[in-house]
Amino acid sequence: MPITANDPSRISWLDVSKKSDFPIQNIPFGVFLTKDDVVTIGTRIGDFAIDLGALQQLNYFEGIELTDDMFMQDTLNDFISDGKKTWRLVRNRIAEIFDANNAELRDNEKHRETVIFNVEDIEMQLPVLIGDYTDFYSSKEHATNVGKMFRDPENALLPNWLHIPVGYHGRSSTIVPSGIPVHRPMGQTLPNGETTPVFGPSRLVDFELETAFITTDANIMGENIPVHEAEDYIFGMVLLNDWSARDIQKWEYVPLGPFLAKNFASSISPWIVTLDALEPFRTKGPKQDPMPLPYLQEKGKKTFDINLEVYIQPENTEASLISKSNFKYMYWSMAQQLAHHASNGCRINSGDMMGSGTISGSTPDSFGSMLELTWGGKNPLKLSDGTERKFINDNDTVIMKGFCENKDIRIGFGEVCSKLLPPFTRK
Repeated sequence: MPITANDPSRISWLDVSKKSDFPIQNIPFGVFLTKDDVVTIGTRIGDFAIDLGALQQLNYFEGIELTDDMFMQDTLNDFISDGKKTWRLVRNRIAEIFDANNAELRDNEKHRETVIFNVEDIEMQLPVLIGDYTDFYSSKEHATNVGKMFRDPENALLPNWLHIPVGYHGRSSTIVPSGIPVHRPMGQTLPNGETTPVFGPSRLVDFELETAFITTDANIMGENIPVHEAEDYIFGMVLLNDWSARDIQKWEYVPLGPFLAKNFASSISPWIVTLDALEPFRTKGPKQDPMPLPYLQEKGKKTFDINLEVYIQPENTEASLISKSNFKYMYWSMAQQLAHHASNGCRINSGDMMGSGTISGSTPDSFGSMLELTWGGKNPLKLSDGTERKFINDNDTVIMKGFCENKDIRIGFGEVCSKLLPPFTRK
């Protein structure tokens, strides 16, 4: 089935800035709260949020097999469960409805008032009920940098890293949408030179520049997913700030890996951009050497050219750009991550989220964490207000942006923006 929604010549009757992340060719999916306190599933074109529940009630999806309440729910899980054919039919239909040459909704003022909202008048929600969350560790540059800092610089990568997409199971209960502040975590750390740990606020709170993909129901327990089919089970992508407490992490991660240093907060952008929308930006990933085992081997353009930016904004001052990276640097692709995840028969469900791992490039200005940007705090970053940062301070806001761009269109993710507050205290 063709992806007619991606036609680069299509123009919407809605007013859309040329620099918008959300042209009519994007059509992401999310969940929002209207000014009337109604939760609905929607999409976005330019600075307009579109109520898909209202569109469905007004029969704009006639001819597409959807349950009566498909878009009148508070999560996208059921829609995602319907599979790739339904996602594509719905995106194509939305593109038709908002095409400049289609008068059906454009010239119906009463319907427009019911369906279309200004994005300033809505409140974005978590788009899916996330049952399980897995975080990978798939940037060779990031893994090498961390290995150099914490282990032997001559043997920075552990022996398994070039053979499997390394990952761990995270915690879905503390994943929040953009705009929700997070608290500096408390935890056990071992001060330098000491032999006895202490308990208190983490002193080394960090961001991790990541993306994440959301899956549909992919298999039954015991069944694997062939790598060449894996993308069929990926609904779309979001930006992910996977907050980390480096001092807690250093003390706790041996022998079982990340735990409390990584599960206190993870922030995601609220609009899920489909793989269909990203199709024009496919590109080849890094060469994999040694060749992966057969179940992980794939050919062709298996990643996407997504520009990524990170800003730090201290309270009451402007934001400073501190990192520019790109998703195409990732050594292991999303298809390889998903195929490996299910290779032992692990069940993959609708709404599961898989983090990419920190996305770092080969140059210091493309590193995806403060740990790397300041090399463990040895080289503080100077912000535009003249202050310096080794890690994230209380009341700093971390902003991540992502977008694809070619001569025809720009497809973006918006941003994930979250403020770090002091430790939570009970009143």
